[in-house]
Amino acid sequence: MSKLILNRRKLLTTAAMTGAALASPAYLRRAHAQGGEVNIWTYNDFVPAAFKEQFEAETGIKINIRLVDDQGKQFSLLAAEAPNPTVDIMTVAGHRFLQFIDSDLLAPLDTDRMSNWGNINPTFSESDWATINGHKWGAPILSGMEVLAYNTDYVTPEEAESWDTLFSEKYKGQTAYVIQDMMSIVMLMKGYDGNMVQYLGDPEKAEAIVKEARDFLIEKKPLVRKYYDGGAEVQQMFVNQDIMLGHSWNGPAAALINDGFPLGMSIPKEGSYGFVYTYNIAKNCPNPDNAYTFLNAILASPEIGAAMTKASGFISTYKGASEYLTDLEKKSTSFPDEQLANLQFFRAEANEMKYGFVDPAVEAIKAA
Repeated sequence: MSKLILNRRKLLTTAAMTGAALASPAYLRRAHAQGGEVNIWTYNDFVPAAFKEQFEAETGIKINIRLVDDQGKQFSLLAAEAPNPTVDIMTVAGHRFLQFIDSDLLAPLDTDRMSNWGNINPTFSESDWATINGHKWGAPILSGMEVLAYNTDYVTPEEAESWDTLFSEKYKGQTAYVIQDMMSIVMLMKGYDGNMVQYLGDPEKAEAIVKEARDFLIEKKPLVRKYYDGGAEVQQMFVNQDIMLGHSWNGPAAALINDGFPLGMSIPKEGSYGFVYTYNIAKNCPNPDNAYTFLNAILASPEIGAAMTKASGFISTYKGASEYLTDLEKKSTSFPDEQLANLQFFRAEANEMKYGFVDPAVEAIKAA
């Protein structure tokens, strides 16, 4: 099979066309053109291009986007700018809330200022992780999970049923993964709680488990082609046939599937983790009124949620968004029940302890 050249424009064509066809949300039509700007740190494709164009035209507010590819890097950057950040809105995963909240980097959301809050599926907006200290801290926009993605021309569905295949000699030099995410999965593979909640009262045990996962990944380092950080990078490696399988978030994998690339996804039998991306307001942000205008606008309709799914591949949290997806798009964002049974969500209770051990372990793996 000859190598392909990934054309990001092609990948985003469907999403852009859908976004361009959106009717102007009622909220925007009523909005007073207030001007100014709103500064957003977010992942690639989380602000649909057509929505951005329409929002800027109808409100006079310029959207400045800084792309991020890692929660830890975003935390460090925000902490360095505190107490006067340059950013208004960030994209924080729900299981990382406590780290940002405990460091006094986020402002609690005033949902009374968001008339479109009710457009979010309450499974996400009203879940236990979404409320901390009596406050909402983020608007859930997209849901995802850690998956084993594989080229279906070379890897069988049976092989993709286990994470062990990712570390097999058969695919030496043809795999890739995000080290920090794989640390949690390796812990799960070995029968431990990758969230580390079970070990809150026993930090020595937690440290020993992290060291075991670290040593495993160091041992397997000769097998991996590349450690990567961003979704676009793993997409390009698949398309170039640099890799045949790899750990991935379901969003980038789904985008390739919808573009016709022979890719499959599985939630392996050893288990995996799910997560929810949210839009959050930085404490002492420079443009709070514009931040709320943006949040309320992007929550205005299920079509916007569908456009975000089409562009990113992640599952929309908006009520009714799936009605605006094609059958293929729906298929690329669903999994068999038996695989979903292997999924659990990331939890935040032990994050301070967990990442206190995991972050140095990641650096040790890179340096080994």
